[in-house]
Amino acid sequence: MHEMKSRNYKVHITKQEDGGYMANIPSLQHCFSFGETIEEAIEHVKEALEGVLMVMEEKGLPIPDDNDVIEASITISESSSKNRLSNLVSA
Repeated sequence: MHEMKSRNYKVHITKQEDGGYMANIPSLQHCFSFGETIEEAIEHVKEALEGVLMVMEEKGLPIPDDNDVIEASITISESSSKNRLSNLVSA
Protein backbone atom coordinates (compact mmCIF):
# COMPACT_ATOMS: atom_id res chain seq x y z
CA MET A 1 0.00 0.00 0.00
CA HIS A 2 1.38 3.42 -0.89
CA GLU A 3 1.50 6.36 1.48
CA MET A 4 -1.36 8.85 1.20
CA LYS A 5 -0.46 12.45 0.58
CA SER A 6 -0.98 14.95 3.36
CA ARG A 7 -4.39 16.67 3.32
CA ASN A 8 -6.02 19.31 5.49
CA TYR A 9 -9.69 19.08 6.43
CA LYS A 10 -11.90 21.54 8.27
CA VAL A 11 -13.46 20.21 11.48
CA HIS A 12 -16.65 21.62 12.99
CA ILE A 13 -17.10 21.13 16.73
CA THR A 14 -20.55 21.24 18.34
CA LYS A 15 -21.19 21.16 22.09
CA GLN A 16 -23.83 18.52 22.83
CA GLU A 17 -26.79 19.22 25.12
CA ASP A 18 -26.07 16.13 27.23
CA GLY A 19 -22.38 16.99 27.57
CA GLY A 20 -19.38 16.26 25.41
CA TYR A 21 -18.69 17.38 21.87
CA MET A 22 -19.36 16.23 18.32
CA ALA A 23 -16.70 16.78 15.66
CA ASN A 24 -17.54 16.47 11.99
CA ILE A 25 -15.77 16.90 8.65
CA PRO A 26 -18.08 19.01 6.42
CA SER A 27 -16.59 17.79 3.15
CA LEU A 28 -17.29 14.15 4.13
CA GLN A 29 -20.94 14.15 5.19
CA HIS A 30 -20.87 10.95 7.24
CA CYS A 31 -17.50 11.46 8.91
CA PHE A 32 -18.11 12.48 12.52
CA SER A 33 -17.31 11.38 16.04
CA PHE A 34 -17.82 12.32 19.66
CA GLY A 35 -15.68 12.99 22.71
CA GLU A 36 -15.98 14.14 26.30
CA THR A 37 -13.62 17.03 25.52
CA ILE A 38 -12.91 19.03 22.36
CA GLU A 39 -9.48 17.41 22.11
CA GLU A 40 -10.96 13.92 22.43
CA ALA A 41 -13.63 14.66 19.79
CA ILE A 42 -10.93 15.91 17.40
CA GLU A 43 -8.75 12.86 18.07
CA HIS A 44 -11.70 10.53 17.41
CA VAL A 45 -12.80 12.29 14.22
CA LYS A 46 -9.21 12.18 12.95
CA GLU A 47 -9.22 8.40 13.42
CA ALA A 48 -12.58 8.20 11.63
CA LEU A 49 -11.29 10.40 8.80
CA GLU A 50 -8.20 8.25 8.32
CA GLY A 51 -10.39 5.15 8.11
CA VAL A 52 -12.85 6.72 5.67
CA LEU A 53 -10.06 7.96 3.40
CA MET A 54 -8.33 4.58 3.47
CA VAL A 55 -11.53 2.79 2.41
CA MET A 56 -12.24 5.38 -0.29
CA GLU A 57 -8.72 4.98 -1.65
CA GLU A 58 -8.95 1.17 -1.59
CA LYS A 59 -12.25 1.32 -3.51
CA GLY A 60 -10.85 3.81 -6.02
CA LEU A 61 -13.36 6.48 -5.01
CA PRO A 62 -12.49 10.14 -5.53
CA ILE A 63 -11.17 11.82 -2.39
CA PRO A 64 -13.11 15.05 -1.78
CA ASP A 65 -11.12 18.26 -1.79
CA ASP A 66 -11.77 20.27 1.35
CA ASN A 67 -11.17 23.45 -0.65
CA ASP A 68 -14.69 22.99 -2.03
CA VAL A 69 -16.11 23.73 1.43
CA ILE A 70 -17.08 27.36 1.87
CA GLU A 71 -17.62 28.56 5.40
CA ALA A 72 -19.87 31.45 6.29
CA SER A 73 -21.59 32.73 9.41
CA ILE A 74 -24.90 34.49 9.76
CA THR A 75 -26.30 36.35 12.73
CA ILE A 76 -29.97 36.82 13.48
CA SER A 77 -31.61 38.33 16.51
CA GLU A 78 -33.68 36.03 18.69
CA SER A 79 -36.60 38.46 18.67
CA SER A 80 -36.88 38.40 14.87
CA SER A 81 -36.79 34.58 14.90
CA LYS A 82 -39.49 34.38 17.57
CA ASN A 83 -41.66 36.90 15.69
CA ARG A 84 -41.37 34.91 12.46
CA LEU A 85 -42.16 31.68 14.28
CA SER A 86 -45.22 33.16 16.00
CA ASN A 87 -46.41 34.56 12.65
CA LEU A 88 -46.07 31.09 11.08
CA VAL A 89 -47.90 29.42 13.97
CA SER A 90 -50.78 31.92 13.93
CA ALA A 91 -51.20 31.74 10.13
